[in-house]
Amino acid sequence: MPPTKLSTVVLDAHDAHELAGFYLRLLGYEVRAEEPHWVLIGPPPGTEGTALAFETEPAYAPPVWPTRNPGDQQMMLHLDIEVDDLAAQAARAVAEGARLTEQQPQDDVRVLLDPSGHPFCLWTRSGQ
Repeated sequence: MPPTKLSTVVLDAHDAHELAGFYLRLLGYEVRAEEPHWVLIGPPPGTEGTALAFETEPAYAPPVWPTRNPGDQQMMLHLDIEVDDLAAQAARAVAEGARLTEQQPQDDVRVLLDPSGHPFCLWTRSGQ
């Protein structure tokens, strides 16, 4: 079987360029390609990380997290982003346009919603 590699995670949004801008600022990524309704971003050359792409979807409905009612738009995935300083990076994410969720599952994780409502987690290794 030939080797495979996960190269990109694609997120739908009402506005691909707006959401790409949020993650560019949050992650320090750069634009690799863009079209009117699609943007690909990734880590700068020489650094590791998975690329993200964003696609404009006019019928996009943000997920509900945590899901409370049958019929709520289910979260299909979320991004885990490792950070060194959880409090500082959570504050920075909020300053860039994220929202901290009411429910926080554990001390070394902060769940936030990006400007399109996708949940993502900032986390730090325990004991750091």
